[in-house]
Amino acid sequence: MKTNILRAVIITSLLLPVSIINAQTDSNDIAISNTLTGKEKDAGWKLLFNGNDLSGWHTFKRQDVRPGWQVKDGMLVCANPRNAGDLCTNDKYDWFELKLEYNITEAGNSGIIYHVTDEGSSTWATGPEFQLEDNKDAADPIRCGWLYELYQPPVDPNTGKILDAAKPAGQWNHITLLITPEKCEHIINGVKYFEYVLGSEDFKARVAGSKFGKMPLFAKSDSGYIVLQGDHGQISFRNIKVRAIQVKKQ
Repeated sequence: MKTNILRAVIITSLLLPVSIINAQTDSNDIAISNTLTGKEKDAGWKLLFNGNDLSGWHTFKRQDVRPGWQVKDGMLVCANPRNAGDLCTNDKYDWFELKLEYNITEAGNSGIIYHVTDEGSSTWATGPEFQLEDNKDAADPIRCGWLYELYQPPVDPNTGKILDAAKPAGQWNHITLLITPEKCEHIINGVKYFEYVLGSEDFKARVAGSKFGKMPLFAKSDSGYIVLQGDHGQISFRNIKVRAIQVKKQ
């Protein structure tokens, strides 16, 4: 009798930590995802994705969302790039801070495009793009976190290579994109890549020397949709949050 009781206690004590760890993992990955804390609400953060449906989004130049974009297990997933297209917020934003997490497939390629308007033939004809990709196997030489064809991080003195804080395909990465009149910042997993000023002489010179120099509407609007690119590869997003930044008019 005592032996059986002791055996049950030992088995229970061995199993309990595993159950706790699993519960914590599930809580972190699912229950806490796509929610706002009290501090975030007080600071003016807004969820752009509720984890349940595609409310607040539309495909570029359409009122609906093409079926290539799906909601799976609390994630916003570009599951079929051939039938997805670029996904736009319904609301337009001028100055803001955006935070999100993404998980990209091997050789995947996507992007976050901002200040997008309907006047262009494509989203990137009007909006600058924060590149997202699998830096190891993607064919595009523009790497994750760069402002497409315009800005890239400096050389990391520790490696002698261009700074790269992105995690490999299959792992979650955290992005922060700050867009204000004074400065814009690209941050991956807590590492700041660079900053720039929209409309500055340096910015305009870089645009003129790129393919965007032939696009008369590129980066001309101070307001527009925030866009998730959906025509290059499979990618998942979660915890998509935005905070509008009020700028005093001169």
